Amino acid sequence: MAIVKPRHIIALLLVLTLATTSCRTKKEAYTPRTSTSSISGDDRGNTNAKWKALDIKLTRHDNKALYRELKEWLGTPYQYAKSDKGRGTDCSGMVMEVYKKVFDIKLERNSAKIFEKNCKEIGRHRLKEADLVFFNNGKSDRITHVGIYLKDGYFVHASSSRGVIVSHLTEKYYDTHFQCAGRVKH
Repeated sequence: MAIVKPRHIIALLLVLTLATTSCRTKKEAYTPRTSTSSISGDDRGNTNAKWKALDIKLTRHDNKALYRELKEWLGTPYQYAKSDKGRGTDCSGMVMEVYKKVFDIKLERNSAKIFEKNCKEIGRHRLKEADLVFFNNGKSDRITHVGIYLKDGYFVHASSSRGVIVSHLTEKYYDTHFQCAGRVKH
């Protein structure tokens, strides 16, 4: 993993602040959603640190919109079969809503069906921003979880125990349960 220099973090924070506040009608600071009921202080700090470590370059319009939208989902509590930033979401619900808003693409509502009907399989080494990463629960080889890939191994997903968070593909659980990667067909 690359070493993140303090100046890159400062530049990232400046870019994210401008990107998330420039389109608002009110002059207010952006704060990501957090839910103390589903995410402990340690998890919030860990997710925020991972988000900052990405050193995101918001040069393409799609990426700017994608990162802005995903940042708004961070901290949303997990709730099975829901897809609401305020009330809760599961993994496929979040992915479906983000793709609808950012790319105007309608995806299936189930992680296995998203892969089957909406994606072309790609190798893990070919992952790009906005690709999808799929996992199994270890009980079978069936896809049971999905997240949106960011860069450098990081992805955003709705964890059943911690809500919407940033994780890394090399974390033991995700490395062990990684099933496949997919690029959404347009």
